[in-house]
Amino acid sequence: MGLFSKIKAVLSKTRDGISKKLTELFAKNKLGEEFYEELEDILISSDVSVQTTMEIVDEIRDVAIKEKCKDKEYVINLLKKELLETLDYADKIEFKFPTVIMVVGVNGVGKTTSIGKLANLFVKQGKSVTIAAADTFRAAAADQLSVWADRAKVRIVKHSEGADASAVVYDALSSVKAKNADVLIIDTAGRLHVKANLMEELKKMDRVVKREYPEANFYKLIVLDATTGQNANNQVEVFNEAVGLDGIILTKLDGTAKGGFIISLSYEQEIPVCFVGTGEKIDDIEEFSSEDFITALF
Repeated sequence: MGLFSKIKAVLSKTRDGISKKLTELFAKNKLGEEFYEELEDILISSDVSVQTTMEIVDEIRDVAIKEKCKDKEYVINLLKKELLETLDYADKIEFKFPTVIMVVGVNGVGKTTSIGKLANLFVKQGKSVTIAAADTFRAAAADQLSVWADRAKVRIVKHSEGADASAVVYDALSSVKAKNADVLIIDTAGRLHVKANLMEELKKMDRVVKREYPEANFYKLIVLDATTGQNANNQVEVFNEAVGLDGIILTKLDGTAKGGFIISLSYEQEIPVCFVGTGEKIDDIEEFSSEDFITALF
């Protein structure tokens, strides 16, 4: 299955909601104020935020009025264009090596799985990869990550449960520099924003990387569960304030009909989607294509 086919498959619930509602809208409404109000409702029901929805629909309305447009396909193409430009608003990451990737996110979003898949993706690109098991807070976290490291055939640096997470990061950095590895992926505890001490620990790990390996390209990626929809905004804001986020890894898109939230989240937070999980297997992660994403919605 190709990348577009995978994205189309995981977006099936969101696409069904948008396409069906658009078909019904064009069947009963000519272009006019009522049409645009219902178009806003369709986007909002797919979890695009109210603010972003209004900006998109206002732009479509202005162009359609200027061009004296009454054609369904023209309006659909205008909608696709506006959605794509909105999703592409945040600058994309071009990963350069050596690279350090710190992966953050709350419990249950698929962080450990995403790290294993990401490690495997870089290995397939011919890169040498090391994983740092810096989630020393959750019982058996390092053991679970070791399973994924074995599957991806990459090295893992870990300490005992309850150890200082920053010490794990320090040792992993020393190992990576000694071996001239291309990629270090750092797992972190699934922090809840009410746990201030864990957020401080995250900041400490961030400082360790910058101090010990300043020549590396350092990226912080947050893993988001797509089924949380607009609630993901709160997670992004908290982690972004703590360490500054560079990108998003999106999981569980196949479980939601509200995948539109990522359009407004990426736009409003100015953080691009970098990777998307497309299934359960180790190969089921892809570099995110905004064009494929928007095309798969229709």
